Amino acid sequence: MESRTSMDRDGVRFPVPHRNVTVNIKGAKTDILICSYEDHILVVQVVATQIGSMGTILHARKEEGVSINPTFNVSVIFGKRDEPMLVACARQLIEHISSSGSSRALVLSLGLKDHSAETLRAVVAAVTAISLW
Repeated sequence: MESRTSMDRDGVRFPVPHRNVTVNIKGAKTDILICSYEDHILVVQVVATQIGSMGTILHARKEEGVSINPTFNVSVIFGKRDEPMLVACARQLIEHISSSGSSRALVLSLGLKDHSAETLRAVVAAVTAISLW
């Protein structure tokens, strides 16, 4: 896993806590950028991007309620609405974020060449290994 720190052209660090890594998933170079905002976790490229664009953008959050068991809401904001594996990926990530004690929502962008279970499991593993929340 290759890690980079982002700086603007003046050499100043980006003020939002973030991690930028490149991993190899099924032979495809995959860039993952995670930014941790005060109220949201922004996972861009997961944009995991293998295609150089943001791809499908999803929003996931834990629903607060009276139930003992938590419920999670995942919705597609932009992109492929007929890809249940993308929704499953977002759900796994928000469940992981929630189980670590964070109540922040997740904005997830997935620009992947394939949406197989194997690829999405690798994305989830790479993102959860970084754990910036």
